[in-house]
Amino acid sequence: MERTVKLRGHHLLCMLGYRGMGYSPAYAENMSAVHERLRAKPGTEIELVAGPDDLCVCFPADKPYHCDADSVHRKDALVLAHLGFKLGETMPWAEVLRRVAERVRPEHIPQWCATCPWLSYGVCEEGVRIVKDGGGLRELPEA
Repeated sequence: MERTVKLRGHHLLCMLGYRGMGYSPAYAENMSAVHERLRAKPGTEIELVAGPDDLCVCFPADKPYHCDADSVHRKDALVLAHLGFKLGETMPWAEVLRRVAERVRPEHIPQWCATCPWLSYGVCEEGVRIVKDGGGLRELPEA
């Protein structure tokens, strides 16, 4: 049996827009593996956690660590509240996609994620649109 994927609130949205970019090659490789697992198997169980999750574990040591910052915790709480989820809940990834389709609009992303370094690419708004149109996670571009 595969292990449950632990994700924090705002990373639910990051998965939608993820296109292979990351803070380091190791971070991107780990995030790509999680993304591909969720894309290929939307029944994968995820657990909603407070603070660092399965993506944060590969945050590079040579970059300013923000995974425990109050601003990130606030963003997590905002996303979870908007989606109607609570910390500690487990559910299949498909339920996250269903809630995003029901409750998130592309224009939420710039409001919620104004400090994200990837905001200017527009990939998260695009990811929300895809989910709202009945799609799932996009296949990642070839490395």
